[in-house]
Amino acid sequence: MEATRVLAIRHGETAWNVDTRIQGQLDIPLNDTGRWQAHRLALAMAEESLDAIYSSDLLRAYETAQAVASGSGRPIVTDTGLRERGFGEFEGLTFKEIEQRWPEQSERWRRRDPSFGPAGGEVLSDFYDRSVATVLRLAAAHPGQTIAVVAHGGVMDCLYRAATRLALDAPRTWQLGNASINRLLHSPQGFTLVGWSDTYHLEEASLDESADGETGAERTGLPKAAGGVA
Repeated sequence: MEATRVLAIRHGETAWNVDTRIQGQLDIPLNDTGRWQAHRLALAMAEESLDAIYSSDLLRAYETAQAVASGSGRPIVTDTGLRERGFGEFEGLTFKEIEQRWPEQSERWRRRDPSFGPAGGEVLSDFYDRSVATVLRLAAAHPGQTIAVVAHGGVMDCLYRAATRLALDAPRTWQLGNASINRLLHSPQGFTLVGWSDTYHLEEASLDESADGETGAERTGLPKAAGGVA
């Protein structure tokens, strides 16, 4: 079976990224910076020969996918399996508000407890299984081809862990930049990491919806446009 090239793309910036406010599955649109990032992403993707474009049905991802599709002529196929993790009662709140309201739950979230999920939200291990299974299914349908998958920071995190065989509770040390291009290969053995957090097409740092409120560059000390494996 021939390998599938997967270009996994995180959506552009939203106002809630800037505010460090948890979006989860709430339908938040791109802000002006996010739309600019999507335009720059479209220019960067213009030379890619895409056989299919898949997107989360949430607006911030779909708007980003529209920019990718603008230069390819390919239709966008939405898939709810690509949605961000459902954060239940955390959604709409900032990191600080969550810590103040539910300190014990916030601690489990920050420790990346695989068995933890906010009330009304998804357990981390279930979210991982859902995200990875969805992209595996999409990639398996396109052997020998190239697909774009436009989704969310949490989905990107799951794909990185699947490709590197890294545990769910391992601390995150890699970037999840808005409008970044992350390159994977899919084969019957699973995912292989080719390049990560390629943001050369952007000129400004982007914000990461993570459990610590820092950007990937702040956590790792990597340059904001670092390519390859972070």
